[in-house]
Amino acid sequence: MPRLSAFHSAVLVALVALAVSGIAPRERLTWFLESVPVMIGLPIVWLGRRRFPLTPMLYLLLAAHAVLLCVGARYTYAAVPAGDWLRDALHLSRNPYDRLGHLAQGFVPALLLREIFLRRGVLRRDAWLEPVVLGCCLGFSALYELGEWGAALVLGESADSFLGTQGDPWDTQSDMAFAAIGAAAALLLFRRAHDRQIARLESSGLPPR
Repeated sequence: MPRLSAFHSAVLVALVALAVSGIAPRERLTWFLESVPVMIGLPIVWLGRRRFPLTPMLYLLLAAHAVLLCVGARYTYAAVPAGDWLRDALHLSRNPYDRLGHLAQGFVPALLLREIFLRRGVLRRDAWLEPVVLGCCLGFSALYELGEWGAALVLGESADSFLGTQGDPWDTQSDMAFAAIGAAAALLLFRRAHDRQIARLESSGLPPR
């Protein structure tokens, strides 16, 4: 049996996660709202697989992010069972799964943007690269929070599970802070490994066109 590539493995994992999460979710509207990034991202990754193939690291991170999003969509972020267990075990005041989601919201896009900027020649490997990527991730996080605010205005109480504030008046600020921490961690811990994978991809004859 032929071995699946990182691309095909990532797409398969994301599709299965999306399909399973959609089977009798806790709240159908919340499932749809939280799953939209996966629904949008999958076709983009599929259509770009030849014109702009990504590094294996990035494909696997995107798949992991899709799973995380789908689990949150299935149960709502405030009620993910694993988060409830962790809350009780560590005596936390809230289900921490939402914090994990926002860490990933910074972590994975940071490497995605870094790869696009480098391979498209938008930025070089100099002192500006990481700060610009971090700033873009913070901007994306703020835009997401504005989207949640808009959903709350339009949907009213129906958007409570999508917001997932769990009674925290500083939830928006905390979400953006965790996204920033995730982005900074990705850039500090994985940039060298990321550079090696980008070099291998470009030397394989698959540069972006």
